[in-house]
Amino acid sequence: MVVYAGQGDARRSMALLWRHGGEPAQRTAPGPKPELSVDLVVNTAVAVADEEGMAALSMRAVGERLGRSAMSLYTYVASKNELLDLMYDHAFAELADAVEGETDRPWRAATTAWAEHLWRFSLRHPWTLQVSHARPVLGPHEYRIFEALALVLHRAGLGPSDVRNAYGSLFNLVRGLVRTSAEARQAQAATGMAEDDWWYARSSQLGQVAPDFDTRFPTLAALSRGGAFTNDDEGEPYLEQEAWETLRFGLEALLDGIERRLTPATGRERH
Repeated sequence: MVVYAGQGDARRSMALLWRHGGEPAQRTAPGPKPELSVDLVVNTAVAVADEEGMAALSMRAVGERLGRSAMSLYTYVASKNELLDLMYDHAFAELADAVEGETDRPWRAATTAWAEHLWRFSLRHPWTLQVSHARPVLGPHEYRIFEALALVLHRAGLGPSDVRNAYGSLFNLVRGLVRTSAEARQAQAATGMAEDDWWYARSSQLGQVAPDFDTRFPTLAALSRGGAFTNDDEGEPYLEQEAWETLRFGLEALLDGIERRLTPATGRERH
């Protein structure tokens, strides 16, 4: 399920994301002031998505948690599309706070920490992985995450366009691999079968259905004998461990490449 952000009214959504002009005007009808706010509606929607997934998100579901009707929420958030934009950026405030606290470390350690924070954040909020990055929300907390990494890499001596490309490479490396881990966590609930049980039930059949496997795939067979596909952590599902190890490998390789492109901190690119 892929969800595209930015489908609400652009002017209103951007104003709410950046709180330009404050929250929308509240009702002026007689009686007690409403107890709701944009932030409360958004926080509640994030809780729904965290606990039940994106498929469960609706204005009605949010209203029920607040003890209100779906219609009562439209005073604060004009549509579900607008709500999604606000939820996505609001959730990223947590990540922005974390990565901003790493910027004083040496560039390589700070960049590694940035990637690890993004990994853990995505597992805590897997619904964010369903929001397509083809059309980013362009909210303040997204920019804070970009700014934190850009500061670290620019200060280390990476040129302007390389900073942009490094951000995209790092973000998509983590996002792609953590999606696999998030789906592995959700698979048991969706299928009723634990991940490791699923893998072993099928891989154990290879010897019977493909007795010539080692001959047909000699390199993979050799890697298997060398422990390439062994889960050394019995407390962690195989696929999640594999994705984490792949991230660490890819991150180290990517950082090695970035290091080769660093110049003295003059902002100039080395060609």
